Order: sequence, then C-alpha cells, then structure tokens
Amino acid sequence: MANAKVEVAVQVAQRWILARLRNRRFFSLSELNAAIRQLLDELNTRMMRGYGASRADLFTTLDRPHLQPLPEQAYEFARWKRARVAPDYHVEVDSSWYSVPFGLIRQEVDVRVCGAVVEIFHRGSRVASHPRCPGRRSHVTLPEHMPSAHRRHAEWTPARMLDAAMKLGPSVAAFCEAVMADRPHPEQGFRTCLGVLALARSFDAKRLDAACRRGLSIRARSVASIRSILKTGLDRAFLEDEPEGLPLQHPNIRGQGYYH
Repeated sequence: MANAKVEVAVQVAQRWILARLRNRRFFSLSELNAAIRQLLDELNTRMMRGYGASRADLFTTLDRPHLQPLPEQAYEFARWKRARVAPDYHVEVDSSWYSVPFGLIRQEVDVRVCGAVVEIFHRGSRVASHPRCPGRRSHVTLPEHMPSAHRRHAEWTPARMLDAAMKLGPSVAAFCEAVMADRPHPEQGFRTCLGVLALARSFDAKRLDAACRRGLSIRARSVASIRSILKTGLDRAFLEDEPEGLPLQHPNIRGQGYYH
C-alpha cells in the first residue's frame, strides 16, 4: 500500500511539472533545475482535496517531528568475504595479503573491506585492521602479529621450510631462501615456498631442483615461473649440466642456523 502511494505521488509530480515545462527550452542544467524547483514548491504548497492541507503542511506536522539527524559520517559500502588464515598468518584480499595474530593460523575469519580500510574478524571480534593496499601482490604486516619469541609455535618456521626444501634438492632450498630473503619478514615468503614444494607432487624432484637452479639464474621469485620452466622443459639443460656429487654453491644459501 505504501509503495503504491509513493508511485502515485511520483506520477503526480511528473505530470504536473513536465506538463508545465513541455513547451519551454533550457540551455543549462542549472536553469532546468531552477525551473523544476519553482514548480515543485508550488506543487507542495497546493491544497489537496480530501485532506484540507497541502503536502508541505502535512510534512511539517506529521513527518518533521520524527526526523532524526543524519549520521556524522557518510555511509560507506562494505564487502564481506570468508577466508582461511595461511601459514604465514596473512589473509588474501584483492591479490594483497594482510596479517592477523599468528595464533589464528589455519582459522577461518571474516574480512570486511570498506573504503580504505580492511578489517578482519574472528568469531565476531575484530582481530586486525589495516589500511587498504592500493597495489597488488603486496604484504601489509603488523609487527605485533609476529613476535619473534612466539615464532617457534607456528606450524611452519623458516628453518623448517628450508629443511623441507633441502630434501628435494639444494637448488630448491636456495630458491626458497631467496624468496624469504626478498621479503621484509621471511614468513611472507611461505606461500610461495609451499607452492614450490607442492610441485614435487607433479614433477620429479631432480627436475624441480634443476628448474629452481634456472629460476635462480634469472632471478625468478614466483611459483608460476618455476611451473612454467618445468612445463616448457627449460629445466633439462640445467639437469644435464648438474655436477655430480658437488654441493651447490650460491650466495643466498646461509643455512638453517641463520633463522634460529
């Protein structure tokens, strides 16, 4: 019923105003708006049959006393998404990663993206708030989310990552260490390192090690680059040239003890 009344009121306003303006010409939007405003005021002050009052009178006596002040801040549209915290205690939002307290690793959280702010909630409580990163493939990390004294409690550590990579080959370890060294915090490279380790499910370990050798030579730092090397067979030249029985010497290799 209320919707029908509103539609009828809009129809009355359109007919009243458009009929009065149909033979007039306007040369600017402001001129047109001024003419519409004048006719709209005239329409609102006309006496309505059956009510004994004008629309302006009814608004003043019925609606105005119940109006509430507008919010101090303008409404901002927010997007929500569900995410799982990665081993590097970050969640992905629009191809960038935002940190949460490390104790929430592998927990499900709710992410609210509103304007220039990214907020993260766990079980209804806000656990992190970050300025939204304008770029892509960036990390936004709060130091308090990764206290050094508590890193050993996380499922993955840089030392454990290097140990797992070394089992696949020295070049895999060197590549993972280079990835972690390129980040402000080693944990920010865990996602890429785990992706490289996962390639061992589809490719032979020797080929993966050779692909990482090639990746290091061209300063590649992504899973996509290593996967492309393997799919196109560009690792085979490095596989054939690999010296037998000699450990890989590379400036990025500093050993697991570096991270303890």
